[in-house]
Amino acid sequence: MDTLAIRQEAEEKMKMTLEFLDETFSRIRAGRANTHILDGIRVEYYGSNVPLSNVATVTTPDAKTIVVQPWEKSMLKVVEKAIMDSEVGITPENNGEVIRLGIPPLTEERRKQLVKQTKQEAEDAKISIRNARREGMEEIKKAVKNGLPEDMGKDGENELQKLHDKYIKRVDEAFAEKEKEILTV
Repeated sequence: MDTLAIRQEAEEKMKMTLEFLDETFSRIRAGRANTHILDGIRVEYYGSNVPLSNVATVTTPDAKTIVVQPWEKSMLKVVEKAIMDSEVGITPENNGEVIRLGIPPLTEERRKQLVKQTKQEAEDAKISIRNARREGMEEIKKAVKNGLPEDMGKDGENELQKLHDKYIKRVDEAFAEKEKEILTV
């Protein structure tokens, strides 16, 4: 196995980590209406559990409101109950046609809690990136033992380190952006 293939495999793992982090960050409520906070909600629909987005349109008409409009009127109560039972922590208002979720402003304590949670998610992503680098380094060391020239091995390790640094920087930037979003009142 050459160093290029090892590097590409490590970069793929790092990319997937970054995508997972972005997905996780999008679900963290930052005091602004975001349809992603409802992504985890599943609804009973004709005998099977389906994501909320499969039975209703979810929109954000303004920064403080999420509107859920079920495609079938009979689904209003089911959707409302699913939101109530979820971990979203917002009480839905049902007017007979649509369900509105008013996003309450975050308290200072809750903001600090969310920043802490975000920091932990970022740290987990960094650990995953470091693991991808470590695995790549081990692969390169094995390849050197199996006859790969040492200078190619060193170059491969340097490239892996550069990749690692690039992705760690991206995680830090994503965290800083999310932290700013959460702390903005």
